[in-house]
Amino acid sequence: MRPSRRAVITTATAAAVSATSTASAAQRRRHPRTGFERLAQDGYTLLDAQKVGIVTNPTGITRDARHIVDVMHEDDRVDLTAVFGPEHGFRGTAQAGGSEGRYDDPATGLPVYDTYLKSGRPLADIFTASGVDTVVFDIQDVGARFYTYIWTLYDCMEAAQLAGKRFVVLDRPNPVTGRTALGPVLHKEFATFVGRQPISQAHGMTVAELARLFNGEFLTAPVRLETVPMSGWRRSEFYDASGLPWVPPSPNMPTPETALVYSGTCLFEGTNLSEGRGTTRPFELLGAEGIDRRWADAANELGLPGVRFREAYFAPTFSKFQGKTVGGVQVHVHDRAAFDPVRTGIALLVTAKRVWSGFAWRPDNWIDKLTGSTRVRTMIDAGADTDEVVAGWQQDLAAFRRMRREYLVYR
Repeated sequence: MRPSRRAVITTATAAAVSATSTASAAQRRRHPRTGFERLAQDGYTLLDAQKVGIVTNPTGITRDARHIVDVMHEDDRVDLTAVFGPEHGFRGTAQAGGSEGRYDDPATGLPVYDTYLKSGRPLADIFTASGVDTVVFDIQDVGARFYTYIWTLYDCMEAAQLAGKRFVVLDRPNPVTGRTALGPVLHKEFATFVGRQPISQAHGMTVAELARLFNGEFLTAPVRLETVPMSGWRRSEFYDASGLPWVPPSPNMPTPETALVYSGTCLFEGTNLSEGRGTTRPFELLGAEGIDRRWADAANELGLPGVRFREAYFAPTFSKFQGKTVGGVQVHVHDRAAFDPVRTGIALLVTAKRVWSGFAWRPDNWIDKLTGSTRVRTMIDAGADTDEVVAGWQQDLAAFRRMRREYLVYR
């Protein structure tokens, strides 16, 4: 006897639901575990008999969105005695270029020390005064050389070495993958807090991998470094594969999509155009007074992989062009695996200069600090196209990729 059509449909639906549930369960099982999750699961044995201070910010969270400082403070197995806040602060109350200063955390009573713009001996003295034995680092990075948290990592490693402290890095995913390094490599004479050492503009590494690289290549004397890697993370994975909630690492990094474009479009900080600060889509919206649809048309004509550009108008609530309506583009990434953020950023600079007579670099040549040399600025000024500018950094990039390879942890 043949089953009814309803029975067939019901069976097929049940099978589909079962397959979906199985796939979902498999996906849940293979979500990577962060360095903190592995540390806690092991009962914090790595921190036994140590007074611990932690460098962190609002991104230092568990999978259920609790802050790791709150979790550790409540756990008798770890002796957490101090917190060190970076730019924007431990609890994230400060805007770009600001910090929270020295205070006692109301939730835990722990002393919070300010590390922002401190390095070398002054920062080492803070670690010494705090009385900690081990400094732990756990902050979500976004994969770009000019995002300051990786240089907070570097400065804290250097200071911990000077103070004779042990240093532990708890790893988290690179939200834009760790597939490869992209963009120009910093020249040492352009070192600032948006680039201390010669790494590429999009480094394609996790913070633990960067710590290993810093310790092996750049610190004058290595710190006593231990890293707690993730388990189950793959270099090809974007942030949504982590199963972790996204907490903005800084006020103008609201979504993982922001991080996806940031290593390219942050270059507009070095121009007289708005990089979208003061809008709900920072680094995805770019523009200035007097720009019209010609910019989006010119950018779309390039056929850049994985991205399209929409003519856009917006009025920033702060930063450049505050309260004024400006014209420009919105960057829409439709194939993130094919998208090259750095090449895209260069293409947008080239086309903006071509279609808008008002284009100018910031008078302090901040673009040179962001790109790591004068090369990008001078080539664009000389009329180079996108391919020519990108070709200009390939030799340096190839050398960095070879160096980077030694310090990679994940496949």
